[in-house]
Amino acid sequence: MRTRGDCEGEGGGEGEEPEETGRRRWRPFRWIDYPRAGRRGVRRWLPSWRQLLLLSGIGVAALTGLAAWFYTITKVPEDLNAFATQQNNVYFWADGTEMARIGPTNRQEVPLDQVPQSVQWAVLAAENETFYSDPGISVKGIGRAVYTMLSGGDTQGGSTITQQYVKNTYLNQRQDMSRKLSEIVIAVKLDHRMSKQDILAGYLNTSWFGRGSYGIERAAAAYYGKDVSQLDPSEGAFLAALLKGAGQYDPALSPENHQRAEDRWAWILDRMVDVGKLSAAERARYTVFPEPRPQPKSAGLSGQVGYLVDMARAYVESHSDITSAQLDLGGYQIHTTFEKPKVDALAAAVQEATKGIDPGTRETDKALKVGAASVALDGRIVALYGGPDYLKQGFNNANTSTVPVGSAFTPVVYAAGLGQGVQRERGGSRTPVTPTTTYNGDNGVNVLTPEGPYWGRDGKIVKTANDGKRNWGPVSLRSAVEQSVNGPMMQLGMDVGLDRVQKTAADLGLLPNSMGELVPAFGVGNSTPSAIRTADAYTAFAAGGSRTDPYSVLRISRNGAPLALRLPAAAQALTPAVAGEVDAALKGAVRDGSARPAAEAGPDVAALPGTTADRTAGWSVGYDGRMATAVTVFRADLKDMKLLSLEGLGGAAPDTPDSALPTRIWTSYMKAASGR
Repeated sequence: MRTRGDCEGEGGGEGEEPEETGRRRWRPFRWIDYPRAGRRGVRRWLPSWRQLLLLSGIGVAALTGLAAWFYTITKVPEDLNAFATQQNNVYFWADGTEMARIGPTNRQEVPLDQVPQSVQWAVLAAENETFYSDPGISVKGIGRAVYTMLSGGDTQGGSTITQQYVKNTYLNQRQDMSRKLSEIVIAVKLDHRMSKQDILAGYLNTSWFGRGSYGIERAAAAYYGKDVSQLDPSEGAFLAALLKGAGQYDPALSPENHQRAEDRWAWILDRMVDVGKLSAAERARYTVFPEPRPQPKSAGLSGQVGYLVDMARAYVESHSDITSAQLDLGGYQIHTTFEKPKVDALAAAVQEATKGIDPGTRETDKALKVGAASVALDGRIVALYGGPDYLKQGFNNANTSTVPVGSAFTPVVYAAGLGQGVQRERGGSRTPVTPTTTYNGDNGVNVLTPEGPYWGRDGKIVKTANDGKRNWGPVSLRSAVEQSVNGPMMQLGMDVGLDRVQKTAADLGLLPNSMGELVPAFGVGNSTPSAIRTADAYTAFAAGGSRTDPYSVLRISRNGAPLALRLPAAAQALTPAVAGEVDAALKGAVRDGSARPAAEAGPDVAALPGTTADRTAGWSVGYDGRMATAVTVFRADLKDMKLLSLEGLGGAAPDTPDSALPTRIWTSYMKAASGR
């Protein structure tokens, strides 16, 4: 019998253990005693503290060697400013001819001694208060950035001024470990090679501040119309806020931006006090946010071109990996979907139809706005009318989402009813409806729910309201669409279910933020889609139920090299049968219904006028075999977008339909665009 000592003896020496069968036990790492001799079970595979220490030492040595190797091979570029060559962005019409050349990049270097100390410290307090004492990097910031990346986030944050300068002038904006490591190494080397003053000057002269401005000198001119040397601490604090992301902090872009900018401006001034670069007494002088001036418009964007460029730029920013800052740097070729003959024809149609508008002598003609858009059946926006002149009115009327679409929405309700049927009893089955299904077309009929009459918030039963309060008697759904009889469509929406109608509208491309409240008026157009989205929705009726989200850019390149662009794919919003029935009703409306004036545009056009109960908007929407066009007319003060009545517009009789002017525009344009 073996004793314990015998076993221990056999486990020593060369570290070989004889197997119980007479063969040696498998021990691949005998020189480090692993698996561990003299141990059984799980303990054989648990390393000792000496082994753990050895393993840690090897790991540290390997990482140190790797870091040393990476440090050695990473070079500081010879010319950090080679990237800064100014270029234009060139926009092209759909046929490839040049539409606009925007630029060059707005950049002007300025010596650091011309930047007030208070402005310098506004930047440092916001971005890197230890700039003058750190070695070019922040260990804490790097740790935070690495942790964020490893936990699934990006590597933004934690960068010193030196690191940001390296990124601005040499590296790309990609956020990954390789780029971050290069940034760290170059920042450390640069900190030994350049003075802190030169690094700060380089950073201030290369950072993007929005409004096409690279560098603090041009930013001072863009936002305050003055030289950087004239900025006070308050203005400097605002410009420092823009470094966090000009697209999010330019107060002119949105109310949300304004609030963010004001909050960060105040925080930066407080930080300047905390770091001892602004006295509390001086801080108390700056209690009012220093509003920047409005952004001036480029002279090359007059007429409709500015609206087109704005739309194309927005599409590039949202459907590619090109950032706003990179676009401002320039050098891009952007090929748009816009067709110049159609854009010109649409502008001419608006101008001709509005000759009788005289805001100087008629109160009812003041603040008139016209918006229009043409969308090809494959989603390409081929033309739009945003306003009289981009340099006079930058707001794009074709893209506004504050004007109710009115009865031009009823084909959507009709499509929902044909596709999904109705449910008139709570818990009952859904019943199919057809174009010949009859509804009560009289004015003032009670709107019904499965439980009975629909009661409004005013405590009264909601009733239908037809244009001119006309009574139509029993009317088929198809006739209700063709003749623009609102009552049956309002009730159909209730019978289908307003949530289902809303879903159909979304399938047709209407955006969620433009959807109206789900009350009976939803069925007759309390939603506020833009002219672009309304035209795009109608393309589905012409294309067998298929539609594509509207888009304005065909392709992009930089210095001749193509760049990735995400274009929308077609989707089936309606069945071909349902789309065909809606198409038949819209063609019937032109043939002998409410859209008869549109027949002049040519054979086989389909269209429908749109009006609202409060007479604040007029529409004409329709299509031929190639494109759909929506025209909207409204009166509004752009300061608050409050809508005004269209009654008496252009000196017309009080009973003139509000759709008359947009129908004239639509008809004239579609006729010209088709070459008739």
